[in-house]
Amino acid sequence: MADVPTLSITLLGAGQEVGRSCCVLQYRDITIVLDAGVHPAHTGMASLPFIDELDWSTVDAILVTHFHLDHAAALTYITEKTNFREGKGKVYMTHPTKALHKFMMQDFVRMSNSSTDALISPLDLSMSISSIIPVSVHQLITPCPGVTFTPYHAGHVLGACMYMIDIAGLKVLYTGDYSREEDRHLVKAEVPPIRPDVLIVESTYGVQSLEGREEKELRFTNLVHSIIRRGGHVLLPTFALGRAQELLLILDEYWKKHPDLHNVPIYYASSLARKCMAVYQTYIHTMNSNIRTRFARRDNPFVFKHISNVPQARGWERKIAEGPPCVVLASPGMLQPGTSRELFELWAPDPRNGLIVTGYSVEGTLARDIMNEPEEVTGVKGNTIPRKLSVDYISFSAHVDYSQNSEFIDMIKAPHIVLVHGEQTAMGRLRAALQAKYKNRDEDIKVHSPRNLETLNLTFRPERVAKVIGGLASKPPQTNDVLSGLLVSKDYSYTLLDPRDLRDFAGLSTCVVTQRQKVALGVGWDLVRWHLEGMYGRIEEGLDKDGNLTMRVMNAVDVKQMAPHELILEWDSSAANDMIADSTLAVITEIDKSPASAKVTSGQSHRHEHEHHPHSDHDYKHNPMVRIRRLGMFLEAHFGDVEYHMPDEDMDTEQEEPTAPGEPSFLIQLDDAEARINLLSMTVDSSSDALRRRVEAVLEMAASTVSSLSESFASGAPEEFSNEEAKSVASPMDEMGEQEENVPT
Repeated sequence: MADVPTLSITLLGAGQEVGRSCCVLQYRDITIVLDAGVHPAHTGMASLPFIDELDWSTVDAILVTHFHLDHAAALTYITEKTNFREGKGKVYMTHPTKALHKFMMQDFVRMSNSSTDALISPLDLSMSISSIIPVSVHQLITPCPGVTFTPYHAGHVLGACMYMIDIAGLKVLYTGDYSREEDRHLVKAEVPPIRPDVLIVESTYGVQSLEGREEKELRFTNLVHSIIRRGGHVLLPTFALGRAQELLLILDEYWKKHPDLHNVPIYYASSLARKCMAVYQTYIHTMNSNIRTRFARRDNPFVFKHISNVPQARGWERKIAEGPPCVVLASPGMLQPGTSRELFELWAPDPRNGLIVTGYSVEGTLARDIMNEPEEVTGVKGNTIPRKLSVDYISFSAHVDYSQNSEFIDMIKAPHIVLVHGEQTAMGRLRAALQAKYKNRDEDIKVHSPRNLETLNLTFRPERVAKVIGGLASKPPQTNDVLSGLLVSKDYSYTLLDPRDLRDFAGLSTCVVTQRQKVALGVGWDLVRWHLEGMYGRIEEGLDKDGNLTMRVMNAVDVKQMAPHELILEWDSSAANDMIADSTLAVITEIDKSPASAKVTSGQSHRHEHEHHPHSDHDYKHNPMVRIRRLGMFLEAHFGDVEYHMPDEDMDTEQEEPTAPGEPSFLIQLDDAEARINLLSMTVDSSSDALRRRVEAVLEMAASTVSSLSESFASGAPEEFSNEEAKSVASPMDEMGEQEENVPT
């Protein structure tokens, strides 16, 4: 059974769930892992992807799309706590992602080590960070033989990218989290110029439609302002990096336009964010034109005029809660234990306060549960807390909604779509909507939504494209031309070239293996030549460099007479030459047993010592008319009478014009149709397509029959008539009548 390439996609996380993104691609013994995150609703080992299901020493590359914990926080555990280091795998992410990942993970390790569920140590993190290879957007990377990938802008957060991966010619686009809407500081996700075979795309919002950027910014600022007017505190739980910077830009601009708010502080409760602000200013060039233009005017957009850091004193959370109205941005973004959770528990009983959830919240987190507005919640210490503060949801999560996702999928035009990073219900609705759309369009596009650990196997028709280089590429081939060369396969790519170009273009050296076979024989040299001519048609005869009688068979095998009854066969080894040598040896070893040998040698003392075999090409060379007669006989056996026409003779008669001046031809008449065969070009001309096709088929058989093996092998096809032969045909018609064989005229 032929090799059928199969791509295996296994989700160790983010299969019909949001969190612990980890996608494994396996194709032709190559393994690529895309993202390695933790689940925000779980802690400890339970938060990790299903890492025990993969032999990490076989992984060739890990590609991380962005720095969010649900896409990157499990990376250190994988590199330092599994057998990943036993293999040759490498880890890649963009330059901004690596810089921010370091700070994010330092904060993650600090928070984890304060509990009993610590997964990694600071030393593990240092070792892991040092092994990450940073890459640039649009840079073509080759992590291992047979694999290349290119990062493209994905929007979402600073440094986020999607990867176009080429594994042995199979192209896979993995989006990670992406946004098709340009915001205040990030470019929108790109559409790669290459059509992939498989698109692995997020489905976070399913078939939901989100409001436009201007509308939600207006609603957000009005809501913040209204909470402050009623004397309350505004809590904005956010990730420390990413969307927080977008919200800060919005609030800083709004405060600038409203002087009545200048005495209301905006606190950014994140020491991590302060560290990372330098990274944001370093990678201004990766942001959109709005930020780059402001920065060029020496107006640094990330030096905020109305944003301040929280007091460093112990118990500042309670002091702020008891103080005047303010706005606080605090992490974690899903109200897990941390600053945002402490503030929420302090502010929840006061109806003047307000909570605005600004990002996507994973099922199982307090941020998701609080949107149902329960009357009371359970605190971190297990105590019951009444919930009086207002709860609103305005998404700034920079994920695509249904219309943006559907439009992007249509532009990519991949035959296979794999949905990841979405809760089961949302993903199911998106899959159903896409399938219905493609069914109505009558498009054969498959939509898949595998669960965690459910391996999806996709089979592709193997296509091998060879690049022609060197001397073979000097002359562009025409349609139906046959190119012959050496096919070189390296890392699943194919190159066709002349063997003489191997050293220059492939770095390979060539050698020639010469084979020799000694044969003891009890017959004479002339009889050997006679039999070889009978088999191959034409034999070249001469002397080698040592003066030995030599016959060359089909320009490939030399037969040398080393002694009266000793021959040596010599040839340069190749598939074709070995085949010719085998047949030559078979002919020679059967000479003394052949009845034809006895007939030729017995009782024929008058035989000339250089008599030629009747099947040799000797007659063609000295009397080309023999070939014409044999061709005419073959055609006559299929079509009856065949007329031979010479142009000079046709001009002297009142027959129709020949096919071309000076070109001899055969004329075949069948019923009311005629076909003319040009004996120079061996082409058939007829007003009847059916007769023309029939004559062409018979002519092909005839040409093969009257050509010898030497002629066929030399040209790769039955030999056509040369100009000399065609001119020889231009003999008087009487000459054909004088021949022993009857060729009709």
